[in-house]
Amino acid sequence: GGYAPCHLCLQQRYAYYAGIPLLFVGLILLSADERKWAGIVFFLVALAFLANAGLGVYHAGAEWGYWPGPETCAGGALGQLDLSAGLADTVPVIRCDEAAIRVLGLSFAGWNVIGSLFIHFCCLNAAATSLNKS
Repeated sequence: GGYAPCHLCLQQRYAYYAGIPLLFVGLILLSADERKWAGIVFFLVALAFLANAGLGVYHAGAEWGYWPGPETCAGGALGQLDLSAGLADTVPVIRCDEAAIRVLGLSFAGWNVIGSLFIHFCCLNAAATSLNKS
């Protein structure tokens, strides 16, 4: 969509990078009738997305100005890093404390909290169901 991710945005993707393949493994385990191991995988993914929701709350709070964001996300006075050693190329620094866009009052970080909590509760339900039937 043309929105460059900040440092915290990139960190919030880790749960998805790990969670999606792990959920696939959990489904394979279910199809192999290994419900106990599938339940454990689902529970671990649920924990990852709960942590991701916490990171999203931290990020959204920094965007709203409730607390400062990390030093690595400050754009500074120039808002750009010169990586060219004298050449004209610059890379913009994306600030973590400014929302790129808000949809229905929530930034990408805010929507990530909702999505992560939804996935968390779905994975908890899948873990409980798998472990209760094993």
